[in-house]
Amino acid sequence: MFEKILIANRGEIALRIHRACREMGIDTVAVHSTADADAMHVRLADESVCIGPPPGKDSYLNIPALLSAAAITGVDAIHPGVGFLSENANFADMVQEHGFVFIGPEPEHISLMGDKVAAKQAAESLGLPVVPGSHGAVTTDKEAAEIAERIGYPVLIKAAAGGGGRGMKVARTQGELLESLRLAKAEAKAAFGYDVVYLEKYLGQPRHIEVQILADAHGNVVHLGERDCSLQRRHQKLLEEAPSPALNADQRAKIGALVSKSISKLGYRSAGTIEFLYENGEFYFIEMNTRLQVEHPISEAITGVDIVREQIRIAAGIPLSMAQSDIVPQGHAIECRINAENPETFMPSPGTVTDYHAPGGLGVRVDSGLYAGYRVPPYYDSLIAKLIVQGQTRNECLMRLRRALEEFVIEGVHTTIPLHQRLIAENDFINGNYDIHWLEHYMSREDEI
Repeated sequence: MFEKILIANRGEIALRIHRACREMGIDTVAVHSTADADAMHVRLADESVCIGPPPGKDSYLNIPALLSAAAITGVDAIHPGVGFLSENANFADMVQEHGFVFIGPEPEHISLMGDKVAAKQAAESLGLPVVPGSHGAVTTDKEAAEIAERIGYPVLIKAAAGGGGRGMKVARTQGELLESLRLAKAEAKAAFGYDVVYLEKYLGQPRHIEVQILADAHGNVVHLGERDCSLQRRHQKLLEEAPSPALNADQRAKIGALVSKSISKLGYRSAGTIEFLYENGEFYFIEMNTRLQVEHPISEAITGVDIVREQIRIAAGIPLSMAQSDIVPQGHAIECRINAENPETFMPSPGTVTDYHAPGGLGVRVDSGLYAGYRVPPYYDSLIAKLIVQGQTRNECLMRLRRALEEFVIEGVHTTIPLHQRLIAENDFINGNYDIHWLEHYMSREDEI
């Protein structure tokens, strides 16, 4: 087992990784920008190294600085967390070349799944169902028009690289296609430096269902059930729950077994997530995330499996500590992403936290590095806390979540807590009757009031 791990990230996920390491008897090294010198994970780590000024490109994305920090502190391994360099195959490769263990999958698998065109082709070869669309990159207007005619409008134009909804446009008619294609390419080029796009059939009312897997270097693969991540705004997840209220026992067993079989065939190693759109009883592969997910705690809540601990063990060459038969999901869990944003306009709200009180009690977990006096910097993602609540039933979970949101106090900055309180009171959400477009429609209705 490793003796010391460098955490190449910040915020609540860096603190989450630190806690797992401490419980395993592993020392930690926190890296930080000058803006994060007083962050909680920096305060708690055994050692800390400043790697640059506030902009991410000069600190958390600065590979030479990260590798230098790893060298001078003598770590065994580097955990990339989520975001930043967590799905950068070049970084994973350089970590290994410099004699450290990368706590994640092999670079070739990161590279494969990082290109959505190649990932879709790989998924088909592995036996996973995919959304009808182009069989690769679309290079000409004529080709795009022919494919759109074949699969039928509306169509979705998607960037081959990146995520978060950037480089993604919907064309509902032939007249919209070429302009949408041009806009998607330009947006992809600006965001990722890579303007390759592909086409898919646009599904009208799908849910976003993802399956969490763990796979070791000894051929063992398990899945931890599914998560429903359909409550999204501009393709950014806001709330997730597990299991999905849309699936029955047979459907979740079938998709879980199919994913495990595919991952085994791929030879993948580490934690990972296979994401699907689900509509009318059918699953369609959209992408694979080759890293830890922000929403991993709800899978931990219903299975009792520490995903970060298993991720570290896998990287150390240790077999999984459980078999599929040992995993028996219990109850229901929901995670609310608490962002430092205005709950009406979604404008970022950096500033000093003047008062902080986290909710508690049975079945309540908060992953956050906040404390009174902490200054939320303006340079990074606005996620400042995750509220994870579990109950024996979905109804019990909802009631507990309502109570926990009432108890949650964050003063000094705007947060999305009031938005979550409104959303979970909506009948559609209470009844589990929502899809990936539901939140956009809800926000439009609120704007009209």
